[in-house]
Amino acid sequence: MNLSDNISPLDNRYREVVRPLARYFSEEAFIRYRIRVEQRYLRSLLDELNIRSDLENFLEPVTTEDIAAVKEIEMKGRGEIPATHHDGKAIEYFLKTRLDPRVQEYVHFGLTTEDVSNIALGLMIRESLEEELIPAIDALLRDIQTMARAERRTAMPGRTHGQWASPTTFGKELLVFARRVEGEVERLKTVEIAAKLSGAVGSYSALKFTTPEIDWLSFSRKFILSFDLTPVLVTTQTVPPESYLRIFQSFQLINSILIDLSRDLWRYISDGWVVQKTVEGEVGSSVMPHKVNPIHFENAEGNLKIANALLECFVRELPVSRLQRDLSDSTVKRNFGVALAHSYLAYCSCREGLSRIRPDRGLMQRLLAEHPEIVTEGIQTELRKHLLNPYERLKELTRGKVITREDLHRFISTLEVPEEVREKLQSLSPSNYLGEIDRLFEED
Repeated sequence: MNLSDNISPLDNRYREVVRPLARYFSEEAFIRYRIRVEQRYLRSLLDELNIRSDLENFLEPVTTEDIAAVKEIEMKGRGEIPATHHDGKAIEYFLKTRLDPRVQEYVHFGLTTEDVSNIALGLMIRESLEEELIPAIDALLRDIQTMARAERRTAMPGRTHGQWASPTTFGKELLVFARRVEGEVERLKTVEIAAKLSGAVGSYSALKFTTPEIDWLSFSRKFILSFDLTPVLVTTQTVPPESYLRIFQSFQLINSILIDLSRDLWRYISDGWVVQKTVEGEVGSSVMPHKVNPIHFENAEGNLKIANALLECFVRELPVSRLQRDLSDSTVKRNFGVALAHSYLAYCSCREGLSRIRPDRGLMQRLLAEHPEIVTEGIQTELRKHLLNPYERLKELTRGKVITREDLHRFISTLEVPEEVREKLQSLSPSNYLGEIDRLFEED
C-alpha cells in the first residue's frame, strides 16, 4: 500500500483494525451492493412480466474486475460507452453488457438511482451491524463485565465533585458502564431499517405509466421485504431517514458512555489507582523513557469524539431536504462508514486498554485507611434513628479537615447511644462499607 496516497488515517495508520468494515462501506462495497439490488430487481421484474431469459451469467458473483469496469465507465468510458460521471448509471450500463439485448432495457427499469442506493445502503448498515459492529460492542461489554466481576469487592474511595466520597468498588464502577451500554445495544439489535422503491419523486409514475398491469405498491413491498428491510411506501425521491437516525443516536449514546469510561480510567491511571502493564519494546515517550501512557483510552476517546461529531451531523442534516430531494444527503450518506469505522476503532482501542490495566489494590486500601471520614455518611444516617443531630455534629468534626480513625472512634465513644450501636459504628470502616455490592452483581 502506498501510504502517501491516503488522506484518512482509517485507510493507512488504522487500516488493519478497521479492515472488516471495508466489506460494507468502501467504494467497492457500495458498487457491489447496488449491483446486488439491480440483479434482484431485474429477476423480480421479469418474473412479474412473465419474460423468460437466461440470467445465469448476469447473476454471477461480482468480481474485482467488474468493479474496475464500472469505475472505468463512470470516469472515462469503456468501449462504445461514454463516461457517465454518474456511478449509478455506470452500474446500469455495465450490467447491460452482461445481458441478452432483448432484456437489456429492463435493467433499472422505471427506477431512480436512489431506489437502488437506499436499499443497498440499508443492507450495508444492517449487515455491518450484525456481522461486525454489534459483535465488537458485545466483545467490549464482555471484557468490561469480566473485569467488573473480578474486581467486584476491590474497595476504593468514591469521588463526587472530584472530592473524597463514600467508598465504592472498582468492579461496581465498571458494572455501571456495562449496564449503560447494554441498554443501547439492545435497542440497536431491534431497530428496523427502512427502504423504498417508488420512483423519481415517490409516486411510482414511470412504473405505473408503462406497466399498469403490475401492482407496484405490492411489488415494492414484497421486493424490499425480500431483503429483510422495512418497506416505506409514501416517500419523496429519498427514503425517510428516521430509521438511520435511531441507529446513529444509539451509537452516539454508546460512544458518549465509552468516552465517560475512557476518561474515568484515564484519571484512575493518572492518580495511580490503576496500573498499566508494560509491553516489551513499546515506547511511551520519545524523550522520557519512564513513561507508560494510557494511549489506548486516549485513542478511544479521540475516535469516539470524531465519530460522534459525524453522527451528530447525520442526525441534524438528514431529516431536512429541499423539496423532493437534493444531493447533499448523498454526500452525507457516503460518510456513514467513516463514522462507524471511527466507532469500531474506538471499541477495539478500549478492549486493548482494558487488557493492559489492573487496579492497585494496595494503594486503594491505603487511601481508604487515610480517609476514615468517607464513612460518616453511614454514621450520621445510623445516628438519625437516635435523634442526636448527627449531621451537624459530624460536619463540625470532619468538613474540610483531615481526621484519623482514632479521631472518629473518640467521637463515637462520646455518643449517648446503646452499647451495641457504638460497637456497630466502631466496626465500620471504608473497606467494609460497601452496601449491596454483591447483590448488584447477582442482578448482572
